Amino acid sequence: MAKRVKVLTGVKPTGTPHVGNYFGALKPALAIQDNHELYLFIANLHALNTVPDSKQLSEYTYKVAAVYLSLGLDPKKTVFWRQSDVTEVLELMWYMTPFAPMGLLTRAHSYKDAKDKGKDINMGLFNYPLLMAADILLFSTDQVPVGQDQKQHCEIARDIAIRFNNQYGDILTIPEPVISEQTAIVPGIDGRKMSKSYNNEIPIFESSKNLRKCIMKIVTDSKELDEPKDPNDSIIIDLYKLIASKEEVADLSQKYRQGGYGYGHAKQDLFLALEGFFGKSRQEYFRLINDKAYIDKILLDGARRARDKCGNLMEKVRQVVGIK
Repeated sequence: MAKRVKVLTGVKPTGTPHVGNYFGALKPALAIQDNHELYLFIANLHALNTVPDSKQLSEYTYKVAAVYLSLGLDPKKTVFWRQSDVTEVLELMWYMTPFAPMGLLTRAHSYKDAKDKGKDINMGLFNYPLLMAADILLFSTDQVPVGQDQKQHCEIARDIAIRFNNQYGDILTIPEPVISEQTAIVPGIDGRKMSKSYNNEIPIFESSKNLRKCIMKIVTDSKELDEPKDPNDSIIIDLYKLIASKEEVADLSQKYRQGGYGYGHAKQDLFLALEGFFGKSRQEYFRLINDKAYIDKILLDGARRARDKCGNLMEKVRQVVGIK
């Protein structure tokens, strides 16, 4: 049997994922769990830079876990854990510090962006790429799915791994970034890319009332009910395409062109489609979020498996650096 490719991805617990997160990151990750060796972790250590409130961080962590489980993550197929439960990542990060020049880290997007904006730069932010490199290298990862904006962090991990191997031999696997050209760019209610930073997101796990209220805020032009409308220039249609069949999209587009069909009608159709698409997952999410003991059990079991998976590598690393 051919060796399955190891794929690793992480998600920061900075809030409840929205529709854009699902189609941009969650769905592609879940799609590969059947035919890849998938490692998926909740990056709560990374989140310390942006979520200093301890209760909030804990709650966000449970929410992210409930989201993934309710949307189809199978913890028997996927190694799924909370980053802080596998402390080997911090140990490996320290062993890599001699191979991470300051010049390399100062070129990181996260550091440069914060510096350009005049933000207070702490060591957590400065070392963000180094901890990410440890996340990747700890599991001898073959592939790392990333967006174009995150590609550099994988390249930093590669650079550090090469430096480490030049010193100690072929110990660390050199990962490959995988950038999907098919990743959906999901529009928010204002037409820009859906993002919490723009406050334009459509939440997945809200009540029906709040979901409908959000959809009704989608920006449209001022065409009247009876006027024909352009389906190729509509946020509503763009969102509808993500969850509807080709036939359903064609039908909605025809309603746009023929007139007598207002944006209020279109928003209602989008609401019903989203309800149908995420309805069962939402019910499961609310069941899970009220059973934190079960979530802990899943994450701690995933952490045990993750530690088993990285144990041999850590023994090699300790041995080659001279720490036994």
